[in-house]
Amino acid sequence: MSLLTELRAALGSAGVLTDADVTASYQRDMMPLAPHGQPLAVVLPTCAEEVQAVVRACSAAGVPIVPRGAGSGLSGAANAIEGCVVLVTTKMDVIVEIDADNRLAVVEPGVVNLDLRGAVEKHGLFYPPDPSSYDWCTIGGNLATNAGGLCCVKYGVTTDSVLGLEVVLASGELLRTGRRTVKGVAGYDLARLFVGSEGTLGVITRATLALRPLPQAPWTLVATFDRTAAAGAAVSRVVREGVVPSLMEIMDRTSIKAVEEYLKTDLDADEALLICQSDAGGEVARRELATVEQVCADSGATLTHVTDDLAEGRDLLVARRSVLTALEVYGAWLTDDVCVPRTKIVDLIVGCERISAEVGLRIAVTGHAGDGNMHPTVVYDPTSEDEFARARKAFDDVLELGLALGGTVTGEHGIGKVKQEWLAREIGPVGLRVHREIKRALDPGNLFNPGSMFSAPPGG
Repeated sequence: MSLLTELRAALGSAGVLTDADVTASYQRDMMPLAPHGQPLAVVLPTCAEEVQAVVRACSAAGVPIVPRGAGSGLSGAANAIEGCVVLVTTKMDVIVEIDADNRLAVVEPGVVNLDLRGAVEKHGLFYPPDPSSYDWCTIGGNLATNAGGLCCVKYGVTTDSVLGLEVVLASGELLRTGRRTVKGVAGYDLARLFVGSEGTLGVITRATLALRPLPQAPWTLVATFDRTAAAGAAVSRVVREGVVPSLMEIMDRTSIKAVEEYLKTDLDADEALLICQSDAGGEVARRELATVEQVCADSGATLTHVTDDLAEGRDLLVARRSVLTALEVYGAWLTDDVCVPRTKIVDLIVGCERISAEVGLRIAVTGHAGDGNMHPTVVYDPTSEDEFARARKAFDDVLELGLALGGTVTGEHGIGKVKQEWLAREIGPVGLRVHREIKRALDPGNLFNPGSMFSAPPGG
């Protein structure tokens, strides 16, 4: 029996796509730098048992599997390789359980992030991770890349909300790991091993997620600066003051100008803009943002404004979330994902200005100032080979800068197929060897997403 025949027997004809025009839409994610190939087939299982059948069939045939969610990733981690089977989990979209008393939810990987947030809000609960693509990215993709978002400064990244996982291994067996309790230290923390593994160790088919009480309606602060150094000083001082806002974002001059043109608005900022929120509620939120406002003023802010008006706060966040869309007016973009110590944010922004001048391309810097996770974005003409080459150089120069400032090459997007050499540089030869040994132990045939995150060592 051929592999395609076996897959159709397990999933039905509708669950196995082979038409090249159709499968082309599943070849790559949102990162234009990452290579991709033509898959043999795209499969859309609807349950864990079908995932197991796909894994067993592909393993027997020696055909690699690339797991994929909605395709919102920015590292090429879900990109097809030539002749693979792309396993798409979007049809597994059931919220299995919401346990309000124990503050947890059990979900399948195809559940959209925003849909989960909306469902648990009806129970007075909150699922914190909020990637910028939260209105269409899926929980499975969030788990695979350990996605972050604007709320990380207070609530952490995806792994901080994971209690347990159900994963199909390379053998086709179903591993259940983790717990439903608040505490639990039995054995290795295998759930955290699979979170952020980018589909290289197994296919996540179910997740048990910790929820929090629904936050209070947020208060919002905006502060503008005529010097980038002043904005950076304000961020550092907020951290020293012990205030933990639910959100603290920064936009540089290039980001501000792009958003102003795109939204036809005036953000009244010259060099930098900070947006902070507190979801502590009422008087506590007011006091927290009063402290932040004083810090910004003392650091040289040209304007500060605090509001408890929800619509006004949403409008300010629309400006922050619109940066990438706004930059599309100027051309295609490559968005980086370096995370640096918060005291080095200014150095990163200034360094990106230098890189921009060197390559002759626009680079906008925005990001999560509260945790130092910045997204320098290089804009280029996609029809120009020369500009694409310069954009690629700028992308790598930003990674070099991030490491030189004591940072990491990814804070939330992952390694995928574009940062393998940078992972090796960051973790060193011993760290890389341990990664490969874990991969070999769980996936001895290199079935899952081969070539993503890191390559196999010479000789296998």
